[in-house]
Amino acid sequence: MNVPLETAVEANVHKGLTKGKLAKRIFFIILGAILMGVGIEEFLVPNKILDGGIVGISIILSHMSGWKLGWFIFILNIPFFYIGYKQIGKTFALSTLLGIAVLSATTLLLHEVPVFTEDLLLATVFGGIVLGVGVGMVIRYGGSLDGTEILAILVNKKLPFSVGEIIMFFNIFIFATAGFVFGWDRAMYSILAYFIAFKTIDVVISGLDESKSAWIISDQHKVIGEAILARLGRGVTYLNGEGAYTGDDKKVIFCVITRLEEAKLKSIVEELDPSAFLAVADIAEVRGGRFKKKAIH
Repeated sequence: MNVPLETAVEANVHKGLTKGKLAKRIFFIILGAILMGVGIEEFLVPNKILDGGIVGISIILSHMSGWKLGWFIFILNIPFFYIGYKQIGKTFALSTLLGIAVLSATTLLLHEVPVFTEDLLLATVFGGIVLGVGVGMVIRYGGSLDGTEILAILVNKKLPFSVGEIIMFFNIFIFATAGFVFGWDRAMYSILAYFIAFKTIDVVISGLDESKSAWIISDQHKVIGEAILARLGRGVTYLNGEGAYTGDDKKVIFCVITRLEEAKLKSIVEELDPSAFLAVADIAEVRGGRFKKKAIH
């Protein structure tokens, strides 16, 4: 199915996207949808392993009816285009439409292509990884490949459950159904594939350079701060604090690092002040300021 890309362009330009950023978004949504299609048709479905959500329901219906999977994926997601448009916005709905259309077309085209492997463990692991990379890529660039989350957001307003809990209940029902349709061993492989895909999605969305905040309380704050600047190339901020028990004035070092720099930061603090207080936490997003890494000479 042809997607109205001109409409998508207008929607994104209205949101302030440049043509370059828009082209990048479209490219990665298409690539992510193709990867998910490969994961489904070349690893999971031929080995009777399911994904969760609407795709999982589509796999079951395709198996029971004999119709091609791509048609079910597209038809069952149609209501969620409208819901996504109303609940989240036009840009999201168009990005989702593009992703679902490409995913459906990919599964239709790959339906007759020989399967990559018939080994259940290999199919589960690599299918989950490929699928997770594809889904994560689409989510990272503003789209979705399954209407389950949109449905969960809608139901969440009327029931005392979180979005995550609703999705979990929904997938438990799907995997239980898979046990009756494909056998309980396939249901367990499906849960494993889903878990692998879930973890892969997290890595793709956050990236290996996921940001972390670090808070350090030490009497050697100047020395530690200068070492972080010189050896990690990261800027630091000194904050004023007060000990609740002692009432003493304290200097607190605050800095933002990547996940790959965490071990180095810990070694610096341990080396300069073994008794220093150090707290590290994940950060969902970093904007503005001077987070870019400084050159280390």
